[in-house]
Amino acid sequence: MRIAMWSGPRNLSTAMMRSFGARADCAVLDEPFYAAYLAKSGIDHPMRADVLASQPYDPEVVARNLLGPVPGGSPVWYQKHMPHHMLPGFPRDWFAACRHAILIRAPERVAASFDAGRPRPTLEDLGAPQMDGVIADIESATGRTPPVIEAEDVRANPEGMLRALCAALDIPFDARMLSWPSGPRASDGVWAAHWYKAVVASTGFAPPSVSTPKLAPYLAEVAARARPGFERLRARKLKPL
Repeated sequence: MRIAMWSGPRNLSTAMMRSFGARADCAVLDEPFYAAYLAKSGIDHPMRADVLASQPYDPEVVARNLLGPVPGGSPVWYQKHMPHHMLPGFPRDWFAACRHAILIRAPERVAASFDAGRPRPTLEDLGAPQMDGVIADIESATGRTPPVIEAEDVRANPEGMLRALCAALDIPFDARMLSWPSGPRASDGVWAAHWYKAVVASTGFAPPSVSTPKLAPYLAEVAARARPGFERLRARKLKPL
């Protein structure tokens, strides 16, 4: 089974990849379209040259790889994807081969966290306007509406939310998903050196945040524009089991 998890950046997405990577039956893949997105868009990101050197950046090649053999022959292949990486014209025929899910996080927290790693993000940098199009393409390809989970729910109740997600994806829950050894992974993208410091040090999901970030006006505007789409998805998020 191929699982495509879609989220914007700074959405607990790497910790979720760690969680699935802790399963005995699962291989993981970190943002396979990142280099293709950078090459096509021309956008400047931290470690841009390293990312381009580390992955194929022809989107057709990336899509073929996603339909190819699963690393290590694992029964489950968890793929971490971001909606803004799927630029117009990038192939989506591989969507039909996957089970999909959506991971969301309050846009105020996303904006603040992204700004710390790459200042002054736009709404498009956070993947907010692209998510609806990706979901529509998923529904067209699979005939299924992908389940939605919220990052703070996972942090507050990891087992309950992971049980709900596994049930929605029709895979058994594995208690090993609740913790993992600290340290880097060979499966991490080369960009881990810039973005993954907290996750590399982690051994499980951090407790939920108790404070609301104070945003500069330019970040508050981006978060406010992302809020309607977040609320639409939040209205149908999974409840813990």
